[in-house]
Amino acid sequence: MRPSRAFVSRLSFAALVIALAACPGNVHVRIERPYPPPTAAELRAALVARQQAVKTINAEARATSWLGGERVRATVLMLVDRIGRLRLEAQVSLQGTVAVLVTDGQRFALFDARKNEFRRGPACPGNIASVIRIPLGPADVAAIFLGDAKLPAGDDGGASDAVDWDGDVGGDVLVVGGKNGASRYLFQRKGAVPSVLVGMTAVDRQGHPIWHVAFDDFAGVAPAAGVPPVLLPQIIRYAEGARPFDEGVEIKFKERAVNETFTPDVFTLATPPGATALEVGCP
Repeated sequence: MRPSRAFVSRLSFAALVIALAACPGNVHVRIERPYPPPTAAELRAALVARQQAVKTINAEARATSWLGGERVRATVLMLVDRIGRLRLEAQVSLQGTVAVLVTDGQRFALFDARKNEFRRGPACPGNIASVIRIPLGPADVAAIFLGDAKLPAGDDGGASDAVDWDGDVGGDVLVVGGKNGASRYLFQRKGAVPSVLVGMTAVDRQGHPIWHVAFDDFAGVAPAAGVPPVLLPQIIRYAEGARPFDEGVEIKFKERAVNETFTPDVFTLATPPGATALEVGCP
C-alpha cells in the first residue's frame, strides 16, 4: 500500500524542520564585546547624566496592558516629575476621559468616571497602578516614564558597583547593589553615544528577577532651546518577574516635551461634584 500524498508531505515538512533546527545558522551565538570594557564609574556616570538631563515630561502616549490576562488600552495624557509626582489622565475612544490619577509622591487621588468614584489614600504601588498597571512606587514609575530607572534603595554610591556583559543582546551591564537585592542596568552603543540605557532588571537577593523594563526606538528630544538633544525611547515595555513583555505593559509615545515646569496644584485633585468619595488603603 503506497502512503498518501498528505502523509509524504507531512514527513517532508518534519524533515525540513529538523534540518533547519540542525543548521548552524539557527544556533544562537553569544555576542562578544568588540571593545574594551567600560568601568563601573563610567556606566554610573552615564546613568546619572541621563537622569539629570531629563527631569519632567509632558506627554501623550498609548498604553496597552496585558497584566492579569486582560488587555486594556487607552490614550494617556501624562505629566511626570522625577521626584515622584504624577498626573495621568486615561482616555478611551467614544468615551473621553475615563480616569484621572494624581500623586504628590506620598498621597494619591483617583477619579473613576465610569463608577463616579473618587478615591484617596497612600501612594503605594497597588494604588499607583490604578491607571497604567505598573505596580511600583511613584518615583520608580516616574523614572520609567522618563525613559530610565532609579538607583536602588540602599545604594552605596558606587563603592560596590560591578560591570557585566550580556552576550545575548550585546550590551554592558552595570550591577548596583541595594538593601533588597540589586539592579542591573543594560547599556548599548547607539552611533556616537557610547552608553545608552536600553533596559533594567530589578533582582532579589537570590538573583531572581522582580521586574524588568526595556527601552526601544530612540529619538532625539531637545531638553531646552540651544541644548543638545537627549536620546529618549519612544517605546517602553514593562513586565513582572521573568514574564515576557507581551504579558506586561507597553507604552508608545505620540508627543512629548521635556523639562517643563509644573505647579504643585496639577498634582492635586478635588472631589468632583456628586462623586462618591472613598478613603482607601493599600491593596
